[in-house]
Amino acid sequence: MSAERWLTALQENGYRLTESRRAVVEIVAASARALTPLEVFDLARAAHPDLGLVTVYRTLEKLEEMHLIQRVHQPGGCQAFLTAGQGHQHLLLCQKCGRAVFFEGDDLQPLFDSIAEKTGYAIQEHWLQLFGLCRACQ
Repeated sequence: MSAERWLTALQENGYRLTESRRAVVEIVAASARALTPLEVFDLARAAHPDLGLVTVYRTLEKLEEMHLIQRVHQPGGCQAFLTAGQGHQHLLLCQKCGRAVFFEGDDLQPLFDSIAEKTGYAIQEHWLQLFGLCRACQ
């Protein structure tokens, strides 16, 4: 989905389209890697020096609520955001360059069934992120 569609969706949900908000949306929509709120702030401030960090957080929060981006948890504990995958997909993240790739994982059901049997849990949903090095960083 393009930045323009995200902006239209924000506007349809009652958000004003300020230049600062536009800058945040364009940065996140164009990124092939997960960005922390501070990275978004730094990148967007290059074009809009008056951008406030609160605007970044509020815009990211709203985009996440609208399922346009998704939260990415990283080994260092810092949360980042990435364009949401389509349907039910899992995520591969490069620990060096931050590149993110979505993949299908339909063959995981036997693993979940085994875990459910061993623990007694009725597993209702899951979220899977894998970390490693992409080909370019190996």
